[in-house]
Amino acid sequence: MANENFFERVYDLVRQIPYGKVTSYGAIARALGSAQSSRMVGWAMNASHTLEDVPAHRVVNRNGLLTGKMHFDGSNLMQQLLENEGIEVRDNQIVDFEAHFWTPTIPTEE
Repeated sequence: MANENFFERVYDLVRQIPYGKVTSYGAIARALGSAQSSRMVGWAMNASHTLEDVPAHRVVNRNGLLTGKMHFDGSNLMQQLLENEGIEVRDNQIVDFEAHFWTPTIPTEE
């Protein structure tokens, strides 16, 4: 199924987000060459919670809002995970979002 392949590509990219950094659904979609697929990236994140090695808490919306927090066990787990990495969250939004933002890239084959 095409979605499964896309989801795996999303997970591979999300696994690369450095500790203490975040990125957005749209940035992941753009890096995968599918700029209009940020919602599908969100679906992939929603489906990733059974995978221990996918740091879905590091993926937020383009404004730094924790829009996916309702998909985590416990109402504040996403925020707690980010704060454990030194990222301040206030009113469900990352403080100094630009300083914590990581731009994903896909290595090109030479």
